[in-house]
Amino acid sequence: MTDPPTQRKPRRGRVLVLLGSACALALGAVALIMPGAAKAAVCSNQTGNNGGMYYQMWSAGQGSACINLNSSNSYSTSWSGIGDFVAGVGWNPGSDQSVSFSGSMSASGGTALASLYGWSTNPLVEYYVIEDDQGGSPSLGSFMGTMSSDGATYNIYEHQQVNQPCITGNNCTFEQYLAIRQGNTTSGTITFQNFVNAWASHGMNLGSMNYQILATEAWGGGSGSSNFTVSHGSSSGGNTVSVTNPGNQNGTVGTATSVQVHATDSGGASLTYSATGLPAGLSINSSSGVISGTPTAATTSSVTVTATDSTGASGHTTFTYTISSSGGGSGACHVVYTTSSQWPGGFSGQVVITNTGSSAISGWTLAFTFPGDQKLTSNYNGGYSQSGENATLTNASYNGSIPVNGSLTVGFQGTWTSNDSAPTSFTLNGATCS
Repeated sequence: MTDPPTQRKPRRGRVLVLLGSACALALGAVALIMPGAAKAAVCSNQTGNNGGMYYQMWSAGQGSACINLNSSNSYSTSWSGIGDFVAGVGWNPGSDQSVSFSGSMSASGGTALASLYGWSTNPLVEYYVIEDDQGGSPSLGSFMGTMSSDGATYNIYEHQQVNQPCITGNNCTFEQYLAIRQGNTTSGTITFQNFVNAWASHGMNLGSMNYQILATEAWGGGSGSSNFTVSHGSSSGGNTVSVTNPGNQNGTVGTATSVQVHATDSGGASLTYSATGLPAGLSINSSSGVISGTPTAATTSSVTVTATDSTGASGHTTFTYTISSSGGGSGACHVVYTTSSQWPGGFSGQVVITNTGSSAISGWTLAFTFPGDQKLTSNYNGGYSQSGENATLTNASYNGSIPVNGSLTVGFQGTWTSNDSAPTSFTLNGATCS
């Protein structure tokens, strides 16, 4: 994975757990506001129902903040000298429907966000689609790439929270999915299915939907106000783009290869294809979605193909493309994977790499695919990267050489949620290992 050009300093010890904390820490205060109770001010921690719409108000206690429920789907907020607060209106449970919103937000000092925000369970995930970002984004986590939706480009990030409050209680471990718009707006449409698809293309899957709101959030001692109306709506054309994963691909240096990537558009609009991470020598036809060419170097690449329609809706899929050296294949290496220890939410493992070839190895890259939902967090003996289920371990400066018949042990640590099954196939410098 590649870090973005700039990385803002994380705020607080926990990142973006505010609304989940609000649900867990609302002190049992749940209000029911009857339809027609316009401009009802809520200045204390509570959740409730207003004319069939779910609302939420939470503040850490520093400074002052209130939400006014102007109507069932319209709210305004104001805050002053705030330490931390979030408030908004939406649905419980949420859905993958598109969301339309319009309004305004003004902030002075600190940071303020306007976002589509929600949670899922199984897996437990907290997600943000940030539309307006004033004063600096939150701690971003790992940069996963970009996506396009509704005429805008978004940066995608993933961040893990450990021992933090969440909608199911305290001391939770969960993933945060973020999509941050390039260029702020306070009105438009969020085709949420596009974000679900984009996150999933990086192995970032949502589970059963919990609540979902259009939220105003502010922290850092600032003051400001916002006013928003939110509803379920459709994007321009209301289209959804679905890209079929062709499965992991293999090729050989010097041998022509070709693979067709298929995509469909719910509205029948024309599609344009693009790809990142293609092995050297390969390219994608922007009209047909065919990847073709003659590979020029052995590698294992994580390839993401994006199909975008004429309305701006897009879909993505990610797979591994392994190119082996000419004459390479099984038998040049042998890998044994072991889960050395495991606990709820985490594990430690190791691989033993044996050079069974006829020449010494100088510098190595070991690639494999997790069959479960594991995420690498460290490599004790070198570097690591991961895109979706596709993981890569690389040597450090001191262990890049493996003599003929020699072995090397590499230890690492990671997290998991529901499946910690061991991978069963490996490639070393592009060659398949036994």
